[in-house]
Amino acid sequence: MSDDLHVERSGAVVTLTLNRPESRNAIRLSMYRELPSLLAGIDADPTVKVLVVRGAGTRSFAAGADITEFRDVRADAESARSYNEQVAAAERALDGMGKPTIAMVHGYCIGGGCGLALACDLRFSDTGARFAITPAKLGLVYSLESTKRLVDLVGPAQAKWILFSGQQVDADRALATGLTDMVADTAELAEQTYAFAELVAARAQFSVRAAKDIVRRIVGGQTDDDEATTLLRNSSFDTEDYAEGVRAFLEKRPPRFTWS
Repeated sequence: MSDDLHVERSGAVVTLTLNRPESRNAIRLSMYRELPSLLAGIDADPTVKVLVVRGAGTRSFAAGADITEFRDVRADAESARSYNEQVAAAERALDGMGKPTIAMVHGYCIGGGCGLALACDLRFSDTGARFAITPAKLGLVYSLESTKRLVDLVGPAQAKWILFSGQQVDADRALATGLTDMVADTAELAEQTYAFAELVAARAQFSVRAAKDIVRRIVGGQTDDDEATTLLRNSSFDTEDYAEGVRAFLEKRPPRFTWS
C-alpha cells in the first residue's frame, strides 16, 4: 500500500484516509488502482464492522481527481477509457462492500472525491463542507453508474442542477437535499462520526448487513421478497445474536453480540 492511502484501526472500526494533504487529497490514478484490493481485504476481515473514509486534515475530503496527471493518464480516448474503468472499479468496490461505510467529509468534496463519498452508505460533513461534481466544467461526461448514485440520493432535479452547473453545494443545502446525512462543527465532526460508527459496530451485524443488502435491492428496483430476502429474514432467527438480543431485553441489559 502506498503512502497516499493510510489505514488505521480502532477496535472494530477501520479508517481509510486519502493521504495527500498537500494537494487537498486529490486522488491519483495509483490510488484508484489500489482501492479495490484494499477494500476487499477490509471487507473480508471478520473483526472489522464499520469503515470510515476520510481525507487527511480538515481542509478537504478530496478536491477531486489529480488533474495534473490528465495529460498522461487521459491523453486520448484509449487511455481515458482505461482510467475511467479503474475509477469505476474503485467506486464499485466501495459501494459493493457488505459492511457499513461512512464518508467523513471535511471541507472540499469535489469531482472524484464526491464520487467516492457517494459510494459510501452515509456521509457526515462539517459546516464548511462543499460538494461538487464538475464534468461540465471540464468537457467530460459523468458515468451512468455514478449518476445513479447521485439521483438515488437527491432525486433527478437536484442531480441535474448539480451536474448542469458544476457549482459547489454548501453543507446546509447538502443536508436539505440528502447529499449529506449529518452536519457538525468542524471540531466535533470526528467525535460524532466515530460515535455513530461505534454504535453501529455494537449492533447485531447480521441485522446490519442484511439491512444494507435489502436496501440495495430496493434501490435497484426490487419491490417484493424473493428467495434470497426471505432466507435472510428467516435465518436471523437461527443466529446466536437473536438469542442474545432476546436474553438482553428480558434481563434489561445491553446485548453482547458476537456474529461477524
